[in-house]
Amino acid sequence: MAVRPQDLGAAALSALDRSPLLARLDATERLRLLGWAERVTFPGRTRVHGDADAGKHLCLVLDGSATCRREGLALRTLRPGDHFGELAVLGSSHRGETVTSDGPLSVARLSAAAWTAVEREAPALATKLALGIAAALSEELGQVTDEMGLLLRGRSLPRAQEITVHVLGEERRIRTGTRLLDLLPSTLEGDPVVAGLLGQKPVSLATPVFTETTVAPLTLSHWEGRQIYVHSLGLLLLEAAHQVAPGIPVRMGPSRGTHQVVTVPAAEDHAGLAARLEAAMQRLAEGDAPFRLEYWATDEAERWFTERGWDDAAKLLRVRRQATVRLVSCGEVYALSQGPLLPSTGALRGFRLSADPEGLALVVGDRDPRNGHGSRRTAPPAPSRDGHMVSEHQTWLAAMGVSSVGAFNDLCISGQVTQLIRVAEGFHEKRIGRIADEVAARRGRIRIISIAGPSSSGKTTFIRRLTVQLQIDGVNPVGISLDDYYVDREKTPRDARGEWDFEALEALDLPLLQDHVRRLLAGETVRTARYDFLTGRSDPEGGPTIRLRPGDVLMLEGIHGLNPRLLGPIPREGELYRIFIHPATTLPFDRLTRVSATDLRLLRRIIRDRHHRGYSAADNIVRWPSVQTGEREHIFPYQTEADAVFDSALIYEPAVLKVYAERYLLEVPPTHPAYPTAHRLRYLVDRFVSIYPDHVPPTSLIREFIGGSGFEY
Repeated sequence: MAVRPQDLGAAALSALDRSPLLARLDATERLRLLGWAERVTFPGRTRVHGDADAGKHLCLVLDGSATCRREGLALRTLRPGDHFGELAVLGSSHRGETVTSDGPLSVARLSAAAWTAVEREAPALATKLALGIAAALSEELGQVTDEMGLLLRGRSLPRAQEITVHVLGEERRIRTGTRLLDLLPSTLEGDPVVAGLLGQKPVSLATPVFTETTVAPLTLSHWEGRQIYVHSLGLLLLEAAHQVAPGIPVRMGPSRGTHQVVTVPAAEDHAGLAARLEAAMQRLAEGDAPFRLEYWATDEAERWFTERGWDDAAKLLRVRRQATVRLVSCGEVYALSQGPLLPSTGALRGFRLSADPEGLALVVGDRDPRNGHGSRRTAPPAPSRDGHMVSEHQTWLAAMGVSSVGAFNDLCISGQVTQLIRVAEGFHEKRIGRIADEVAARRGRIRIISIAGPSSSGKTTFIRRLTVQLQIDGVNPVGISLDDYYVDREKTPRDARGEWDFEALEALDLPLLQDHVRRLLAGETVRTARYDFLTGRSDPEGGPTIRLRPGDVLMLEGIHGLNPRLLGPIPREGELYRIFIHPATTLPFDRLTRVSATDLRLLRRIIRDRHHRGYSAADNIVRWPSVQTGEREHIFPYQTEADAVFDSALIYEPAVLKVYAERYLLEVPPTHPAYPTAHRLRYLVDRFVSIYPDHVPPTSLIREFIGGSGFEY
């Protein structure tokens, strides 16, 4: 719709009179210029100018306000009389700025074609407008020069105009301040590049380079790259929730394989809410809004979070030592920065949001490396069987006021952590006792207990404590480790990379194992097998001699303990009792991020292996992706076979692991491929107030990893 002067209010006309861009035009010329423009109205929180508008329109604000940003940084607020997109009339390209309406916004828009008409039909008017644009650009250039001078004088030595960087093995001379986005490819062998490594530290692709360094891509297939992608997707979801359901508390929950739990109130229509949020997420992604990183004063951020009900983030900031804190946003919602994000929302696609028994399920989609980037479809994740124990866990945590990492730190500072440790350990013991009671109640019927769990889930200590509880109930377990039934090294199958696949079921001598189990259940005495990990040789009769007495149960332990193929038809109905153990309950930092159960297991493994097995943190981090792959293929698909699930998480353990992890992670060299993960894990444990190991009981599951256990291993 063309702009008609009679349709403009007095306020809009007065604003145009004051416009510096139109200062050389008299009242008649201003009104004549409006005849070539069209009036456009936008709703609030709409991106009205960006990459897609490059060289297309000059806009004059008539009513409302908007925010102009560059690289996610808010530059200024535009009000009636202000302008944007002025380079369109000069035929120049877009400079990277974006304009988003704060509320309803009305502008007079002059297209490049209309400007051509002005030049042809009113050359004197066009000349005056061009001079006004030149004056505005001159003033902006002066401001930029002054700000750059302040930046360069902020160091004792001046910055060089050009620097040398190493990019993918190539030495390049670049202009100081060049972004990683302009140095790295968008894909690497078909894999999306989601972030960069600047001197081996993960950073956003929007990061400028100021010093000589190495630059490398971080792709979605890398475990750190996937985390960056999922973290960005979570922030997009929170922004969508703020726009379409501002009264509903939405927060990111734990990871469940290829989907992320999103917690929402139980009373909500989950299916309807999922549809609304997914549609809003799609709109935000299509708008390609930048992910912004901002530095706030810590006390300012604490007040901001408190006013908006983000108590978990506010409490965490109360123990922060630094005067500033990094926050991230892609709109109006801010969250604590836990690492780099994607440059903008446009890189997020293919995601899905649906109702889930735990709330909502956010699926990464076909780009997820955990399902082969869509090259193979995985079955939907099975419903979690540990809901009851997790619910009980959350109940006593809520009773003690431990709702987040910040609340946990408050308890440490106030001296109540000793009681928290007692309750956490007592909760574990109570659950183990219940499992033993359930087995004892079916004494004579249950002949085999099979226990499985992912790496560093605490199986060894769990078995020791379960054995005690079973013996209290009059049940004597006789143990066999599946690790002693590996085939000889040369018979071990290999994975897709040609490496030994010890996680495959075929790596076990199933005929031998099943023969021994069958004979034991028949009451025979059996000389069990033994496997020598150093030589890679199996001795079918190198283990201890065992026999099941009347009332005894056979206890099997190993990663395949839940797989029905392990024992086949040997156990009759009701004779087999399967237990799945893993850490499930962790605390959030804020509504966007929480402690990852996977990271918790990795920290346990790093500390245990550094203590007892001579493996460095770097060795474990590099090995970790293949460990996780084996778990996803051979353990997690069978967790629904379990008769009982044990949540091995101890809510206070990150504060104990921190004492050891800080040093061991510092041992990872900055040039090592494991450094990005080590750097992130150091940042994770730094958020916790330390608890010294003296407070940990000798029977605690944590002792399996830090040492000093009361059990013999």
